[in-house]
Amino acid sequence: MELEESAEADYMKGRVPTKYILPVPDRTQAEPDLLELPIVDISDLHPSSAGRERALSSLADACRKYGSFSMIEVSRSFFKLPLKERERFMSSEVLSPVRYGTSFNQTMDGVFCWRDFLKLTSHPLPEVLSLWPASPPDLREVAVSYARETRNLFLDLMAAIMETLGVEDAKMMEKFREGSQLMPELTLGMPPHSDYGFLTVLLQDGVNGLQMQHQGRWATVNAAAIFSNGKYKSVLHRVFVNATSPRVSVASLHSLSPAAVVSPSPQLVTASEPRRYMDTGFAAFLHHLSSRGTTAKSFLESRKLAH
Repeated sequence: MELEESAEADYMKGRVPTKYILPVPDRTQAEPDLLELPIVDISDLHPSSAGRERALSSLADACRKYGSFSMIEVSRSFFKLPLKERERFMSSEVLSPVRYGTSFNQTMDGVFCWRDFLKLTSHPLPEVLSLWPASPPDLREVAVSYARETRNLFLDLMAAIMETLGVEDAKMMEKFREGSQLMPELTLGMPPHSDYGFLTVLLQDGVNGLQMQHQGRWATVNAAAIFSNGKYKSVLHRVFVNATSPRVSVASLHSLSPAAVVSPSPQLVTASEPRRYMDTGFAAFLHHLSSRGTTAKSFLESRKLAH
């Protein structure tokens, strides 16, 4: 708490607290490349749409080349609450259904990320809603509506993505329906990392900050590797900060339940395309994250099989 109060005080005085200053080699380039992501028209993914084949082709191309694609607003009010109200939700427990904090892994990070976050587990809603913050007054209503809509979007997208892979797996789709959903509201910077889970739906405000690594270079984006056996990317990305405006985004992370295990789809493993990853549990990733912090794609690399 003392550290965060000090950071807030320094920020109000126009200073960056020492704990948040990165070594020179780790800082973002002054003028990064600009990257325009492929745009997938979600309406064309409907089974009856005349543009479905074109949309599926665009979706497959985006997943292969970028691991990401764009879709076309977010409440800053929680982060404007007094610190004493926000700190009631501070926790070091990664699996806590509601968690407020700073940086990435506050107990492990040598240099802190310049961000605050609020993580809300939003599935299954009846089990977690009473644990969510009651202030600001409209947070629950707005977040519930957003969570439901993004979950439906996730299920539609996963069905389409599996179709682009040529995979028919009703049991896997049922696991997606039973799986977890996290909605972290993020501000102010993240180091290079790949998200856990299968798909992240990101809602950004008008402040640039998201960068993706594409063809070995970091590019600013204007706004599941294991299951696909390496065919589709788990994109490495980061968030940079600026001196004039805070950035707010809502990242809705969709995954399986912590107890579930994911492995390469048998339909994607052949003699010419051997299995590339070992069976992996969501809980194992969270343990890795809490014990080591963010080290780019180190966890995914650790799950690769030697050939």
